[in-house]
Amino acid sequence: MRKNSIKNTRINGEVLRELSNIIRGEIKDPRIHPMTSVVTVEVAPDLKTCKAYISVLGDEEAQKNTLAGLKSAEGYIRRELARSINLRNTPEITFILDQSIEYGVRMSKMIDDVTKGMHEDDGESDE
Repeated sequence: MRKNSIKNTRINGEVLRELSNIIRGEIKDPRIHPMTSVVTVEVAPDLKTCKAYISVLGDEEAQKNTLAGLKSAEGYIRRELARSINLRNTPEITFILDQSIEYGVRMSKMIDDVTKGMHEDDGESDE
């Protein structure tokens, strides 16, 4: 797989920023969780397709509802993206749930629990 060109990297960053603004400020769908963020965006070199990795801070039901809301608003999001970014083609957006942030938070909590347990064990042996 070839590395992203500078142009493609810039387009990814611009689409990421605009997509975040659209999701955060312009969509009024109640299914979309307020703690939704766009983690990363991969626009194909031909600008036809785009994968948007979405992170939702909430339970599994909130994640499913948010994805459903985003899929139903896909046309509106694409139209707003076309208005704000001047590209030859406006990419077809596919939303993918990214659970890496949630996974990191869960792992961090588990590590904290283990280290807390180790410190409590050390405190008991000193007495």
